[in-house]
Amino acid sequence: MRNTNSDEQLITQEGFDQLKAELHNLKNVRRHEIAERIERAKELGDLSENAEYAEAKEEQAFNEGRIIDIEDTLKKLTVVTAGEGGGVIDLGSKATVSVNGTQKEFTLVSFNQVDPGQNKISNESPIGDALMGHTAGDEVSVNLPSGKVIYKILKVA
Repeated sequence: MRNTNSDEQLITQEGFDQLKAELHNLKNVRRHEIAERIERAKELGDLSENAEYAEAKEEQAFNEGRIIDIEDTLKKLTVVTAGEGGGVIDLGSKATVSVNGTQKEFTLVSFNQVDPGQNKISNESPIGDALMGHTAGDEVSVNLPSGKVIYKILKVA
């Protein structure tokens, strides 16, 4: 299991690349689109009653806020190779578990790749966090809102 400080977040290379691509788009595409909308809205006259201008300025603020969020997040990330644990559950691992007599498969992914419909769970989620660092044959206890649940790890890939 990795030792990480509380500010550090683990991420796969794919997840890191997705964040970098989003940041690039926000800075180099969205900024220019929003600036053009603001200029067009200014041409319409009175800014105090210009809904188009107000909407574009609001979008600009959201865009700039998201840029700051991504830049701050990127500073705290540690990129890991998916599934490098060799039988130990880590980012990128597929874990087949048995819970309450039902078999389930989870893929542990970074926070920005979560997709519950595809059974992709974050290593920071209660289940993902509990599974991290364990191997086939281990049983882990997970505290969920519905109560304590035991997961028996059947297979790690």
